[in-house]
Amino acid sequence: MIRTSTYRGCLLALALAATAPLALASEPATGASVPAPDAALQAAIDGSWRSPANTARDAYRHPGQTLAFFGISPQQTVVEITPGGGWYTEILAPYLAANGQYIAAVVDPQALPEGARDYPQRARAGLEKKFAEAPEQYGKARIVGYDPKAPVFGPAGSADLVLTFRNVHNWRMAGQAEGMFKGFYEVLKPGGVLGVVEHRAASDVPADDKTGYVGQAQVIALAEAAGFKLDASSEINANPADTRDHPNGVWTLPPTNRHDEADKAKYQAIGESDRMTLRFVKPSGGE
Repeated sequence: MIRTSTYRGCLLALALAATAPLALASEPATGASVPAPDAALQAAIDGSWRSPANTARDAYRHPGQTLAFFGISPQQTVVEITPGGGWYTEILAPYLAANGQYIAAVVDPQALPEGARDYPQRARAGLEKKFAEAPEQYGKARIVGYDPKAPVFGPAGSADLVLTFRNVHNWRMAGQAEGMFKGFYEVLKPGGVLGVVEHRAASDVPADDKTGYVGQAQVIALAEAAGFKLDASSEINANPADTRDHPNGVWTLPPTNRHDEADKAKYQAIGESDRMTLRFVKPSGGE
């Protein structure tokens, strides 16, 4: 259990720092400058409520720099697409609790055939349990179910920021990617931002590719076809050590570690996958 005094102290830090100016930090892979997290965001990242297993991955996922690169602020309405077990939820929901809104968009199990409902039901139940057990952190967080064949993530023009982390390969394999990006475009306000992090292939790959990697140009093409403009790309989540030729694709690497025990040291040395980090904008004119 999290002590109430500890959490209230973190909330105070978030409130006091909400308007702090962005500092600059060097971007790991290129040396280019990218925004560092403001103090409010860093307080959320440092929150005692976060799972130790999740904080152990900060070195690979760079949540502060990634979210700052996407331009997050505590007053925004932020929609995270299929947050899984809630890795980013543990940061986003408390950060947005005072003045913004966190929305977890999950697949609606009832929109799927009966035999395909198990995973989305468990994923939604897991988030609901997380929210119910820690109302001080997640009391304002919302869950929205969507039909992956015709995705709607909220009222049109209602979100400031849509975020998706390592999901595009799944949508491409399912033939749903184009519809998902159209849904992102619809829910965002004019001038709103779409932030994408995805496992990066060396070049274009077929839609049914089973490695989990996607070509960066392919992701950009999907977003632009939906009406977005590429605003910036970053190497925050790059990993030059990832050769992308693993026997079980990205799942060979941490954190899944789908490999023989004898190869553990090899894949631990590589670390998590090489990832693109892309920021798209919905044009202010809506064109």
